[in-house]
Amino acid sequence: MEEVKLAIIYYSSTGTNYQLAKWAEEAGKNSEAAEVRFLRIRETAPEEAIQQNENWAKHVEATKDIPTVSLEDLEWADAFIFSAPTRYGNLPSQLTSFFDTTGGLWLKGKLVNKVVSGMTSSANTHGGQESTLLSLYKSMYHWGAIIVTPAYTSEVQFEAGGNPYGVSVSEGKDNLNDNIKEAVFHQAKRTLTLARWVKAGFSGG
Repeated sequence: MEEVKLAIIYYSSTGTNYQLAKWAEEAGKNSEAAEVRFLRIRETAPEEAIQQNENWAKHVEATKDIPTVSLEDLEWADAFIFSAPTRYGNLPSQLTSFFDTTGGLWLKGKLVNKVVSGMTSSANTHGGQESTLLSLYKSMYHWGAIIVTPAYTSEVQFEAGGNPYGVSVSEGKDNLNDNIKEAVFHQAKRTLTLARWVKAGFSGG
């Protein structure tokens, strides 16, 4: 079985999407024939804004040694799982700013046929979770990527909130429960399965 290169890329201000991404990393490392990179989006918010939120400041300090994603990581990977919170129903500026640097790879066709899936969180259930994932996927359409969602391919989708576009949660430690972890595992494994099929198909395997 050919190895799939999986990049798990997250942005998190207070830790929710970091935890979702860590579960995806665990699922990837537990899968056969997968090489995993765990990467964060560089924080670009002003220091004074970060320091006004104690949880934000603590999370930035606790995760400062995690490697930040680079364009080389995008070219290296066969598949991506992105995890980022909603900002008024859209992706956070930290992530979109990184996407703005990918034009060179896009122009050379280096992002075509990458397999992509997304996860998100918001302050409450109706805080823009679905529209944030759709915003992510719109960028992926331009890349020529292949989007993989969990849809309703597992019973855990209903137990974890039923978002067919990707795992999404309301912020708060109580919401990061076993059902959500199982849903993340399902989504990560589904992403890897599709990535293996795509890689095998394009390599003639």
